[in-house]
Amino acid sequence: MISRAPATSNLHLEPGEDEATLAKLGYKQEFRREFTPLEVSGLAFSYIGVVPSIVSVFFYALPNGGPFAMVWGWAIACPFIMCIGLALGELASARLLPLYYWTYSLASPRCRNFLCWIVGYSNTIESIARVASVNWACAIQITAAISIASGQPYATTNAKIYGIYAAVMLSQAVLVSLGTKVLARLQSLYTLVNLCLCFIVIIALPIATPSEYRNSASFALGNFTNLDGWPSGFAFILSLMAPLWTIGGYDASVHMSEEASNAATAIPWAITSSIIIAAVLGWVINVPLGQPLAQIFYNSLGQRMALVFWCFIISAQYMVSSNCLLVGSRQTFAFARDGALPFSRYLYRINGYTHTPVNTVWFDAACALLIGLLAFVSTQAVNAVFTIGVTASYISYITPITTRFVFNNNFKPGPFHLGKFSFPISAIAVTGMVFMNIVFFFPSTPQTTAQEMNYTVVVLGGFMFLAISWYYFPVYGGVHWFNGPIANITPAITFSGAGGGCGVQETIDRTKSASITQTTSA
Repeated sequence: MISRAPATSNLHLEPGEDEATLAKLGYKQEFRREFTPLEVSGLAFSYIGVVPSIVSVFFYALPNGGPFAMVWGWAIACPFIMCIGLALGELASARLLPLYYWTYSLASPRCRNFLCWIVGYSNTIESIARVASVNWACAIQITAAISIASGQPYATTNAKIYGIYAAVMLSQAVLVSLGTKVLARLQSLYTLVNLCLCFIVIIALPIATPSEYRNSASFALGNFTNLDGWPSGFAFILSLMAPLWTIGGYDASVHMSEEASNAATAIPWAITSSIIIAAVLGWVINVPLGQPLAQIFYNSLGQRMALVFWCFIISAQYMVSSNCLLVGSRQTFAFARDGALPFSRYLYRINGYTHTPVNTVWFDAACALLIGLLAFVSTQAVNAVFTIGVTASYISYITPITTRFVFNNNFKPGPFHLGKFSFPISAIAVTGMVFMNIVFFFPSTPQTTAQEMNYTVVVLGGFMFLAISWYYFPVYGGVHWFNGPIANITPAITFSGAGGGCGVQETIDRTKSASITQTTSA
């Protein structure tokens, strides 16, 4: 375990202290720390994007419980989500690096390389799948805008939606390739837009809605609709996908820790505050809805104003997905820095002009475009991308939380810690994530076909099978050369404990010098 000085009671860290903390973990400062604590919290909140995200996953809740599931499913899911956020926040405060680093530093030497590999790959596919799912939802919302503008249903196909999806993705890749300072300042705009949307739906929309279109309290709080054929109890559990996907990606701010000031406290507070705000606003938003939001806008505001507000939602969704690409590119960069990804030599580069990892931005965008091709298989296949974003993230969360308690290590909490509540909260989080991952592998209906099956098992299972196969591949597999996180400076610290690290000499030997060369070229 890495032995460090006890956490200081002074919660404010100057940028130089952030850099020193990173150096103690074996890494040099490679990004500019332009994100203030408030902007990190804004990124975490706008990454969730409450209103556009709720709109994106109506198709999970409406047939599996309807309004009852939307309201009470949200209320049940949010405390569980908070347990996950608290457990991750505690780890983030002590380890200012991605989740696979946490796993490596806490696991037993016998299995830490493999567990680190699994977490890194599951976190990478989760990041890319989230970009893909949010942008697919954005493309569908654009077709809804066309329907509102024309005043009649728009005859769309998955091929047309994919064309819109590709255009959105490429424009975001250009945006996210900009400098860190620009991306940091944009978070204030993103946060403002998302907050305004929430209050429009909570306050203005009910006022503008004619009485004949308003839902009664009994309908909003008690109407249970089961259209897919599962027993009502299981249908309700399936509906939890909506809040779990909406308030997801808690590790978003973690991946920005190398660009944030006062990261040891800013990151965990960004995780927990974004969950609390999204949980409260999301529950209040779900109460008056009960049907797709585009139809509600049309009924309440008329064609012209409905189009204006719907374009507002599309803009917010675009902001959410651009942040997903931003966060995902940082995860990919970190994993490439440790040599674990194909083409790591080319992915581990900082652009000399923008000082951002432009190569990983475009790599993630290209992978998301490939995932989007599932639309040409079936609608169910592309819908599985939403589930992959949750199930893959839970694999990457479960592993480091569990390794902290299962293996012998000297975990030292950072400024943000849970004290005696740490283990029970972590146990609730892990148990719930394991259960929900099993549930989300079920198909949407009891009787299914090859076209309508749940493709989460196929896509996520296939990806993880390839990752594990590459790890154990004879001669060339990762088991022969992957040694976990590779320090790119020699940290002036000591190492002790069975599960927490390696010797100083081993760290020096593993210091990245020739295996992966960072350049400052574009």
